[in-house]
Amino acid sequence: MSSTNVAPGARTTLRVGVVGAGVMGSNHARVLAGLPGITLTGIVDPLPAHRTRAENLVGCRTFAGLDELLDAGVDAVTIAAPTHLHHEIALTLIGRGVHVLVEKPIASTVDEGHEIVEAARKAGVTLMVGHVERFNPAVVAIKQAIKGEDILSIGITRVGPFPPRMSNVGVVIDLAVHDIDLIRWFTESDIVEVQPQLSSAVAEREDIALLQFRTASGVLAHINTNWLTPFKARSVTVATRGKYVMGDLLTRQVTECFGFQPDGSYSMRHLPVGHDEPLRAELMAFIDAVSRAGAPAVTGDEGVASLAIAIRCLLHATPANTGREAVRRAAE
Repeated sequence: MSSTNVAPGARTTLRVGVVGAGVMGSNHARVLAGLPGITLTGIVDPLPAHRTRAENLVGCRTFAGLDELLDAGVDAVTIAAPTHLHHEIALTLIGRGVHVLVEKPIASTVDEGHEIVEAARKAGVTLMVGHVERFNPAVVAIKQAIKGEDILSIGITRVGPFPPRMSNVGVVIDLAVHDIDLIRWFTESDIVEVQPQLSSAVAEREDIALLQFRTASGVLAHINTNWLTPFKARSVTVATRGKYVMGDLLTRQVTECFGFQPDGSYSMRHLPVGHDEPLRAELMAFIDAVSRAGAPAVTGDEGVASLAIAIRCLLHATPANTGREAVRRAAE
């Protein structure tokens, strides 16, 4: 049987499981297996090929179904299954008193997201959403650089080639939701205005998105994302009244421009950036929140809020071949 609401200090190690043995789930298991104070109970996946790959990669037990993992005993589980399964899996785990980290997006619909959040609140278990980009050392450095600054605008580019694994969502849910979360996190403000432009150039769903936003605090922001660029690029720029910060999220280089003079001159400096693996930092934050019974780094409410904005983008500019009715149902 699974454990319910394990008190801090009640057990020397935390029993953790993973649901989903695809690329992301296998990475979760790899990282968890190397964390101190963790016992990796096993990985759940219905596909034998996925289970075999996970066994070879991580060397842990695998299970065909969730009940088998629960019977083996877990205190916390990370969910890296397809998004449409998040709701059912999360509610089952929460109902057994298991702490949960759900990969982004938290659910397929806003309503399902709210149900997960409410269930976790009633059960008194930790719920964290896996917005891993917050743990990118370059993003952490940018957040620190703009702390206390009067932010004016944010620009984010997240582009690359079409991923063969992707079939059921477009770039807004797959990619832009990362940056919607970052905009909300950087500004510590809700997004109140959305102006999206979407296009389906070569994929069934939208593969180009130019998204503009205004936050409640007055910050203007835009996201440029697509699956047409033949190489990956991830960049963030933040303009404040006192400085201009530029970050490359792949090379993890962050530069700050400051000391602007009337003649147009200014100073520049490179900011120190850490070397942590983002997924490792995220999973450590989750384990810490469970162990200390504290607030998670990315709350369920934050995950739902970012999903809601992404769906608003789809509703306001849905290409004819994307399926507006399906998007409407997701927004409910």
